[in-house]
Amino acid sequence: MTAPGVDDAVRDQRPVTEHRLHPITPLRRAWAPVAVLIGWAVHDPDQAQRQLTRLTTTTLLLALAVILPAAALYGFLTWWFTHFAVTDTELRIRTGLVFRRSAHIRLERIQAIDVTQPLLARVAGVAKLKLDVIGTDKKDELAFLGAEEARTLRAELLARAAGFAPETAHEIGEAPSHQLLQVPPRVLAVSLVLTGATWGSLAAAVVVPTILWLTTQSAWTVLATAIPLVGAAGASSVGRFVTEYEWTVGESQDGLRIDHGLLDRAHETVPPGRVQTVRIVEPLLWRRRGWVRVELDVAGSSNSLLLPVAPREVAESVIARVLPGVTVPPLASLSRPPRRAAWCVPLWWRGYALTITDAVFAARTGLFRRSLALVPHAKVQSVRLTQGPWERRWGLADVHVDTGANKTVTARLRPAEEASNLLHGQADRSRTGRRDARPDRWMA
Repeated sequence: MTAPGVDDAVRDQRPVTEHRLHPITPLRRAWAPVAVLIGWAVHDPDQAQRQLTRLTTTTLLLALAVILPAAALYGFLTWWFTHFAVTDTELRIRTGLVFRRSAHIRLERIQAIDVTQPLLARVAGVAKLKLDVIGTDKKDELAFLGAEEARTLRAELLARAAGFAPETAHEIGEAPSHQLLQVPPRVLAVSLVLTGATWGSLAAAVVVPTILWLTTQSAWTVLATAIPLVGAAGASSVGRFVTEYEWTVGESQDGLRIDHGLLDRAHETVPPGRVQTVRIVEPLLWRRRGWVRVELDVAGSSNSLLLPVAPREVAESVIARVLPGVTVPPLASLSRPPRRAAWCVPLWWRGYALTITDAVFAARTGLFRRSLALVPHAKVQSVRLTQGPWERRWGLADVHVDTGANKTVTARLRPAEEASNLLHGQADRSRTGRRDARPDRWMA
């Protein structure tokens, strides 16, 4: 009989086949030296202009004759010295031309694998593979792979992370997906028009440069201010529309799949069991239409948006897929702070509310832009009670719930006795929730 662990050791000693990225990758990396020169020119345009005026046509051509081949050689060498390999237990990535870097990513620590295709990558038929790994803030990535190769590798990594044998991981393929909803472009456009941030950024882009022109009469000052403001206005409206275009949510065994993007297509996955908090955001101008936005806090992942806009009933049905066994509490069940809370936070105290169900800790904030945060009891890492001197004067306190995504949800201005009971009661509910929680597994 083979001793436990010997099979794993034997598998780790098998020869590992290394692969290179797509041959088009050097074209992407060749831009790095050129980007350095462009960055220097933008940082100090006056000095760059003086240096260019000193160059003759012959010198400029010679410089280009040196820089362009050097950039091409740099791109080729960085591609040549980049390899990746998949073993039975980890994904290995070796990079670096001068300074070598080796990353060994344990498959069981992979939380999400996203496939993205910028516009030029879509034209070239390649894709970028991004990995969310527990304990790392920055995503490791493989850029670029062939589009079909990226999907195949993603399916293999997910299968191995789920515990399937390496011999069968290739045969499993990508788990089938069932589409839950798709946000129509018209609805997305109307929602952006009805968002206060859009109008606020547009107003700032018009009013601030106008005031500066009337007071300074300086065109450079106006341009230096107007360009960032116009960019911010575009990002809050056109940029969001382009990014969230054709937002599609599907359900599969490896989690909820999200596809979106007009120019750059992204294929993301919300891993099962890793969602720490769900926020239902309800802007003021959306309420008559019954629309909401659903945001997420996911441990070990940067995915933060589940639905850009959807009817509340539809959003609640999707939330039930993300948080199995959780029902969004009705608005009537939320209790506001007592009226004396107005002495601590005038007017805005009306936006605070709280309710506790058997499944979640639910706290609401915001008067015009309401946000209802749902934290499953099993995801609560710690509970804290804080009380400032003015809150103590009026017998109020705040209860903070910390989650595994390093985020905090706060129940504001609760009566002091209620807050104390909530502190101890939530600790008990969290222990019970973790004991009864389902295991966080891929393809369960």
